[in-house]
Amino acid sequence: MRDLPWPARVYLVAVIGAAAALIVRGVIVSGAPVATEDLDILLVLALLFLVCESMPTLLNMEQTAVSVSFSASLAAVVLIGPEGAALVGLTAMVSVRPGLPLVKRLFNGAQFAICGYTAGRVYEALDGRVGVPDVNAFDDLIGPYVAATAVFVPLNIALTLTMIGLATHVRATEMPRRGMAQFLLSYLGYGTFGLLVAGLWATVASISAVLVLVPLFVARWAFGQYHAQQRSYDATIAALCQAVETKDYYTRGHCTRVSHASSMIAQEIGMGHERVRAIRYAGMLHDVGKLGVPTKVLQKDGPLTEEEFAAIQLHPMRGAGDRARHRFPRRGVRRDHAPPRAPRRHRLPDGPGGR
Repeated sequence: MRDLPWPARVYLVAVIGAAAALIVRGVIVSGAPVATEDLDILLVLALLFLVCESMPTLLNMEQTAVSVSFSASLAAVVLIGPEGAALVGLTAMVSVRPGLPLVKRLFNGAQFAICGYTAGRVYEALDGRVGVPDVNAFDDLIGPYVAATAVFVPLNIALTLTMIGLATHVRATEMPRRGMAQFLLSYLGYGTFGLLVAGLWATVASISAVLVLVPLFVARWAFGQYHAQQRSYDATIAALCQAVETKDYYTRGHCTRVSHASSMIAQEIGMGHERVRAIRYAGMLHDVGKLGVPTKVLQKDGPLTEEEFAAIQLHPMRGAGDRARHRFPRRGVRRDHAPPRAPRRHRLPDGPGGR
């Protein structure tokens, strides 16, 4: 808590207070958030939520992860109503993820409770029937459930991104828009698992939660593929840098320093997340053309001959050729963000020449 900026602290207290107020209101109005006969449903959905929440998928955004546990909250919207959905979301506070700070537990539980309660109210407002659905009337649930999901998911993302922005000063414009759009659509799609749990409950009761675990974990795996792919890009580029520095030990660490400095400058002048990442890659790859220069030339102690100096001068063009042949995949850096201009760093201020 002490490490949070004061706007983030105020926001955290506000979110926790709102969640507590919603649950207290439910107790005052109805006497109990969940009917006694529905306690078994609450327990099963809370366990399903806890299992999924305890094994999230890390994202590229620093210290940020996502899980498909919200499907259990959406199932609770149908089976036990808004107050029950809020209680299911609160189980995020007791996640068994190791090393998760108390502040994050409190925020996660509170924001999931708010999202579940709000989605439940939308579901009821559209005449969605709360309780184990009748097989013959299942079609009547689809419209209200879709609306509830369409409210839950954006609200969940908005609450989370607001906290990230206040705690880390990451602006919304710095987040990749295309990636966020794809993430939002995927998130909405995974919300259908909640409807699946509710529909199966009418025939197999609590076993439905077990049956849906397999597709939920497949969804979790799919969430993690982009992050795993990004790590493989970084590892490949780091290996190329290591190969360059092995050949030219005099400039060891140069690529990393250029990458770090250029990305810091890009962030400082307000470039977007994707552009900053492309510049970071460009800094790491700007000397990759040295792989085509003989090692004895790079490590020569004495003066270079004209042929050797020409080989040194050609390394930016070789690097540009390598990058042109090995384009960034679509789900990494976009082609219009790829770094094709590294040779220009060797030009003199008036244009011609090079070193």
